[in-house]
Amino acid sequence: MTTLNALTQLRAATQTFKANTYVLIGGSILALITLAGLLAPWLAPYPEDALGNVNTAQTLLPPSAEHWMGTDQAGRDVLSRVLFGTRTSLTIVVAVIAVAGTIGTILGVVAGFAGGVIRDIVMRVTDMFLAFPALLLALALALILRPSMPTVILAIAVTWWPWYTRLTASVASSMRNRGYVEAARCLGVSAPRLVLRHVLPNSMTPVLVQSSLDAGGILITSAALSYLGLGANGPTPEWGLMVSEGQQFFTTAWWAALFPGLTIMITALAFNLLGEGLRSSLDPRRTAR
Repeated sequence: MTTLNALTQLRAATQTFKANTYVLIGGSILALITLAGLLAPWLAPYPEDALGNVNTAQTLLPPSAEHWMGTDQAGRDVLSRVLFGTRTSLTIVVAVIAVAGTIGTILGVVAGFAGGVIRDIVMRVTDMFLAFPALLLALALALILRPSMPTVILAIAVTWWPWYTRLTASVASSMRNRGYVEAARCLGVSAPRLVLRHVLPNSMTPVLVQSSLDAGGILITSAALSYLGLGANGPTPEWGLMVSEGQQFFTTAWWAALFPGLTIMITALAFNLLGEGLRSSLDPRRTAR
């Protein structure tokens, strides 16, 4: 028994260490990327290039001391545009999570706590959206609307809210019959107050974990839409758009597409590390095993 307890404690300590390491690495990378985006006007060597400045005399220059990541087909400094593109790409991620998370959480909490017909209606609508592949549905919506940043945000948010609805509905449903909730009902506490004081706060932890896990996928989806010409329009600096503009010159000017693509990969990896670490740290079922 002592040996079993020791092994259990060792396993728990290993999982905690791994989770903390993931959070530290992912959080640190994201903090640096976010800081770089916030300080882009001061860090970018050629900030005017991020605003669409065209210099035909310096098109497709390779990386050098003057242009660390080279220049693109319009003679714009790639590093400057990558730094400013951080603002665009992260803004899309935050906006999608805010919209999808808010809509999905509200619907899920109401459906899970109310139960009955309301839950059935909300869940069936949710299942309808989940029946379609998220990327295909986002593509269809983006094709209908005019390509722009708001279009990307709306198209992805419409495909992402069902996940939050299912998650929070499960949490709210498990809480509606708990002892302290029943006691509060007997004391005359209204349903809206119960939801706001007990159900909603207890739903925030899984929503936070889900948001951190979703951020990488949202980033890649938004980059894919921009790559296909359904997202941000030029000369807006956006990583997916930069990859699309540079991929036709990849054999002769690889840097124009490679550096924005690497930035997407590193940022998505950082989001995934942070999300996995938070899930391991905050999910009591994983900790208990």
